[in-house]
Amino acid sequence: MKKVALHNLGCKVNSYETEAVQQMLEERGYEVVPFQEYADIYIINTCSVTNMADRKSRQMLHRAKKKNPDAIVVAMGCYVQTAPEEVKKDAAVDIVIGNNKKHELPELLEKYEKEKQQNGEPEFAMLDINEKGQEYEELFLGKTAEHTRAFIKVQDGCNQFCSYCIIPYARGRVRSRKTEDVLKEIENLAGQGYKEVVLTGIHLSSFGVDTGDSLLHLIEEVHKIEGIARIRLGSLEPRIITEEFAEALAKLPKICPHFHLSLQSGCDATLKRMNRRYDTEEYANKCAVLRKYFQHPAITTDVIVGFPGETEEEFRTTKEFLKQIHFYEMHIFKYSKRKGTRAAVMENQVPEETKTERSSELLSLEQEMSAEFRDTYLGRTEEVLLEEEMEMDGKKYFTGYTKEYVKVAVPAEGQAANTLIRGRIKQRLFEEVYLMVEF
Repeated sequence: MKKVALHNLGCKVNSYETEAVQQMLEERGYEVVPFQEYADIYIINTCSVTNMADRKSRQMLHRAKKKNPDAIVVAMGCYVQTAPEEVKKDAAVDIVIGNNKKHELPELLEKYEKEKQQNGEPEFAMLDINEKGQEYEELFLGKTAEHTRAFIKVQDGCNQFCSYCIIPYARGRVRSRKTEDVLKEIENLAGQGYKEVVLTGIHLSSFGVDTGDSLLHLIEEVHKIEGIARIRLGSLEPRIITEEFAEALAKLPKICPHFHLSLQSGCDATLKRMNRRYDTEEYANKCAVLRKYFQHPAITTDVIVGFPGETEEEFRTTKEFLKQIHFYEMHIFKYSKRKGTRAAVMENQVPEETKTERSSELLSLEQEMSAEFRDTYLGRTEEVLLEEEMEMDGKKYFTGYTKEYVKVAVPAEGQAANTLIRGRIKQRLFEEVYLMVEF
């Protein structure tokens, strides 16, 4: 039995695809082993969101070949798609598969190994690397690595072309999955006991624009599936938040009021250089709409500091806007040049030390606002989906999350993973973990 090891880099979409590929190989009789172990085949699902991601992708490919020089090393994913010639010249790589062709990997591996047995050494294999695909690549997830929450890929590609982002070139244009296929997958997972699903995609808000469907309709259909108790949404673009959208979601009790609205900057001049499709006034209005229809929604976001041309005044404007919105969580990124994007050749690149200072300042703000948000739950009665057992200060607890993604712990005795319980949040227990007293 051939041993195969897989390693994933990057986003939740990549994670979904890696798990789906793993299950295809298991069905073909391959034995899956941890990536750090000896294997006959190593598969790396690469990322290309930043230059650092490219570097990590190359490092993992070389690490695999060093682990077993005779192994077949497969590179797939976004780094492969954006730098095909570079990957092709890499002596560590035997097979290259771009996005939208991952479903063909089992057949390609069998063909490659057959040629290797017959001819000694097959030719380097590259499968349609320049074709990103015009249709959604259907992969099916029968189980997930997580035991309570399943990430479901429903969309691929992006049409936005933000000036800092390489992903539209790596993933191609928007392609939506058929609603019936999404529902079939979730029904199967619900039958196995999964209670929470997260709908995700490269540009989730674009779901259905190519098929005549809509994200709201998909959510409403998922809501009907028995066994699913919670529905979370991946990153959304602000413009999808309309009065009609928010009002409809608020009528669905399974929806988790936890919304990740992509921002990137709180300064209109910077947003324009980024080629974002909104300004701060519109963004603030969208947050107000969510707070109108949900009692205390958790609104999270991404912020890039040190974007080309970002002056001290623009940074201060951003910081004040972040305070105004008062996010639950913010993911702070220092701008990194990405070859092939417009931003990489813009004038007035910000020095690294300035980026570091600004990042540190916003991280401090994030910690302050996040603690304030979580503390509002003290004394409140909430429902928690328990996920895993852990030990803190010599005592055992089960931890889980509220619908707003506030982490809560309960004494472990008598509890089990993947169960929903209700109780009162009593106190902060440990850093970002809160103790709940069960009813």
